Amino acid sequence: MIKSILISLGVGILSAILTMGNMNIYSEINTIIEPPKILFPIVWTILYILMGISSYRIYKSNNRNTKDSLIIYLCQLIINFFWSIIFFNFRNFLLSFIWIIALDILVVIMIYHFYKIDKKSAYLQIPYLLWLLFATFLTYQIYILN
Repeated sequence: MIKSILISLGVGILSAILTMGNMNIYSEINTIIEPPKILFPIVWTILYILMGISSYRIYKSNNRNTKDSLIIYLCQLIINFFWSIIFFNFRNFLLSFIWIIALDILVVIMIYHFYKIDKKSAYLQIPYLLWLLFATFLTYQIYILN
């Protein structure tokens, strides 16, 4: 299980490292809602841990759909990773909005596939989906206002 958690946390850490120099973006753009900056690393750490636990449960299942479900999981991790780069490094708000909608859809598909294998794994992904929907709203309002 530790390996699964480290993989998901590693994606988040690498993404944070690659975007670290561009996090000052919030002081340069217009927003309606701007959550406290300290909230993001705390929430994302928890979400990546839940994602790792969830994916491990799927990995350990003896279901014939495990491989396909993990491929969807890895695809959404990759999409998740690149969103930060598109948003913070490239500052392409339209593309980051489209990108996060694709991520939302992929996460819903992933949860559906996980649910068919292990309901607890699917439920562990719900906080991630809720946070992504909030992030989608934030991305949209930044795109509209800037």
